[in-house]
This record gives sequence, structure tokens and C-alpha cells, in this order.
Amino acid sequence: MSKQILILGAGYGGILTALTARQHLSASEAGITLVNRFPTHQIITELHRLAGGTVAEGAVALPLNKLLRDKNVNVVVDTVKEIKPDEKVVVMESGQVQRYHALVVALGSETNYFGIPGLEENSLVLKSVADANRIRAHVEAKLDAYKASGNKADATIVVGGGGLTGVELVGEFADKLPEVCRSKGIDFADVSLYCVEAGPAVLPIFPKNLIERAVESLEKRGVTFITGVAITEATKNTVSLKDGNTIEASTIIWTGGVKGNPVVGSSGLAEDRGRATVTPTLQSTSHPDVFLAGDCAVVFPEGGERPYPPTAQLAWQMGETVGYNVSVLFKGGVMDKFNPVFSGTLGSLGRKDAVGTIGGNNTQLKGLPATLMKEASNIRYLSHINGLFTLVH
Repeated sequence: MSKQILILGAGYGGILTALTARQHLSASEAGITLVNRFPTHQIITELHRLAGGTVAEGAVALPLNKLLRDKNVNVVVDTVKEIKPDEKVVVMESGQVQRYHALVVALGSETNYFGIPGLEENSLVLKSVADANRIRAHVEAKLDAYKASGNKADATIVVGGGGLTGVELVGEFADKLPEVCRSKGIDFADVSLYCVEAGPAVLPIFPKNLIERAVESLEKRGVTFITGVAITEATKNTVSLKDGNTIEASTIIWTGGVKGNPVVGSSGLAEDRGRATVTPTLQSTSHPDVFLAGDCAVVFPEGGERPYPPTAQLAWQMGETVGYNVSVLFKGGVMDKFNPVFSGTLGSLGRKDAVGTIGGNNTQLKGLPATLMKEASNIRYLSHINGLFTLVH
């Protein structure tokens, strides 16, 4: 009987694991089963565009059965309930049990609300296509309510968190909502867009001059930034801030933090604050037949004190390393140590503006060049996973 590889999660890490493992292992050498709670591979770095209404769902949700066409990968649409690494089994919400010889956990992270009262109950998040669709529908419904009642809270949007996701989302709103408001007979000047960041600045991963450039661009289009002030409480229609101020808003979107996946944290795999610890070859430090890819693992550079950040490009490279190393586990050879290459970071500021750093020397980009580079980066990824073929077929 051939070996069985079980991959949990079809995000960047999971999909690249499946594709890479199949490059090195024939179907007769290993069966590959990919479990995902959605029937699609979702381009998480583009969800802000779907939430803002500037792209269609098909541009960010690629059907797994098309993406893995002719790859001899068995796709199971189900939700992981429990991982039992000592028994080499994974239990699904449906009750189905999957057995494996090698397990790849690529389940991503979950939203961290940091115990802020009312935040989880009264905010929206942006971690899936369903979330993006929910945000877009909610915003439009609140604008309709504003037109009917004139309640200012219905025309106020607060995005909590000034990292890439939060800033890219307000950028989409700044570009798209004027058009939406015109279609509804609402003056866009009546809409208030806030981005609240507890830290001293938004987009802290960028140099100071690019941060200033991003803020200036978005402020000109109606975004108000509040930095150095944490959200302390949220209700259905209000956001309370640490400085004592309150914003009346019926739309609160939280992008301010992530934490380890609880399924991973309770699995019995060695972990650090809910994220699995790994060896340099991305194997679990407690179970060498279990590999980790993406945000559910905490990965330190060799000799480094701080872990790598949870990013899409890191998950992509982890998936490729894991896919190769799983093949070595079965066929013999020397596993690769994970040694990522950072190609830069790009952040969109709406449809026609962006900032970014690229290359080993962190060349700075802004405006149209940064926008084009971000588009090219997305096309490069889609091409790499055969996603362009999937989009047009």
C-alpha cells in the first residue's frame, strides 16, 4: 500500500505543499488527501478588494478541484475537529476519520480579540471570502439605513488595526464608496472612515517616509487615522477608545491581531502560545512525522530570537519546503532546512495607489509603480499554482 499524506488546510502553505509533494512523489508512491473547510483556495491577500466591491468573488476563490486537476490529490471539504498525532489520525466535524503516514498541518491562525469587551460580538473580520462578502453586504445595508433614517452611526465605518489588512481595506472603501454612495443618492461627504491603531503608527513594517506617504494619500480621500490609542470596548453602535473618546459607528471591522489555531494548540503537538514549534526542516519538535506550514507554526531564524512574521510569502515558501521534505521522509535523502527569501512587502492604498519595498536592498516604491508591482506579484503567484488557467476555464 502506498504511503498516505494528509494535508490540513488549503491556504498558501497547504496548496503549495500538495503541489510540491506531487512533483516529487508519484501517485503510486504516495496518496495525497487535502482537507479544507471550503471547496476553494482563497487568495487571502486580495480579500480587501472583494470586501470593498472592486473585484468579483471568482478572482479570489479558486475551486480546488480545478486547481488540482490532474494532480491526483483527493480533496475533502470538511472542518478539522481534532488532531491525534500519537494515533496518526485526524477527526473531522462530520465524524469522518482520516489516517496518515505523514501529516501536514496548515490551518492558519484565528482572530485575536485581546479580551476587549464586546469586540468579538460586535465586529466583522476579514479572513475568508464569506467574511469579505459579509462586510460588503453589511456596509451597503447600513448606507441604505442611513439614507432612510439619517442616523450618522450607519454612515460611519471603523477599521480596528492599522496593519496591511486594515489599511488596504480602508483604501478600498475610500475608492469604492463614493461610487456606491452616488448610486444610492447619498453624499459621500456624509460617510466617516476611521482606521484605529493602538501602536504609534500604521503600517509599522514600512519605512517612516512610506508610512507618511500612505497616510497622506488616504487622508486626502476621506480616511481619518487615530494612532497610539487602543480600542477598549465595542457595542453594536459604538467604539470606545482608551483616551476616553467614543465613535458612534454601526460598522466595526477588526483586523488587529491573530493567535494560534485552537485545534493545533490542543492537539498534543509541542507548541508555544498556541502555535506549533518546529525544527529547521519544519517538522514538529515532538512528532517528526508531522510537518507545519503557514501561520499555525512559530518559526525562528537560525540563531534568531524573534520568529518570522506570519505572511503569505512565508507560507508559500514553507509549503514548498514541506512538500519536498515529505517526499524525503518516504524516499530517503537529506531534508531542506527552511531558509526563506524575502522579496519585499507591498500594500495597496485603493485601486490606483500603493507603497512597497522590494528586493534584498528594500528598494522603495510608491504610486503607480507600486500598484503595478502588487498586481504583478498576484499574477506571479496565480501563475505559479496554475491559478490563471483556473480563472479562465
